[in-house]
Amino acid sequence: MISQQSRHCTVELQALPSRIRQVRRIVSAQLRYWHLDPLIDQAALGVTELLSNVHRHAEPDKECIVEIELMLDRLTVSVHDHDPRLPEVHDADPFATCGRGLAMVAAVSESWGVCPQGDAGKTVWFTLPAPSPTAIVPSYPVYDAAAKTPARSAVAG
Repeated sequence: MISQQSRHCTVELQALPSRIRQVRRIVSAQLRYWHLDPLIDQAALGVTELLSNVHRHAEPDKECIVEIELMLDRLTVSVHDHDPRLPEVHDADPFATCGRGLAMVAAVSESWGVCPQGDAGKTVWFTLPAPSPTAIVPSYPVYDAAAKTPARSAVAG
């Protein structure tokens, strides 16, 4: 189920590999819709890592909720699962093939954390700084067709 309000999107899923790829595409599409293309790679990487942790470690089930929310100049991505155990950042061996997920989330995000919710599970989240709306929409000069020169625009750019 996907619900969407002006700057909020929620996806409920079972964290299986095929669904993780699908949520990654949903997050990317939502960020494009919000004109936040510069954040797509970081957000997609972060949500993939968090959902992979749910897939590998969460008990008693793999059910989870992904939320993305844009508030002012911050994008927050969070994953809630039913497992009350809190994740830990480990120093992975350089040749290890796993164990770096939270370290990567920390590296690509502005901040991250965990909100324990007792027996109801936990929410793991990260934030990314969102570009200001003026940085997203480029301003183009308005041309005076008669003079064939750029004219002053009444629109601030």
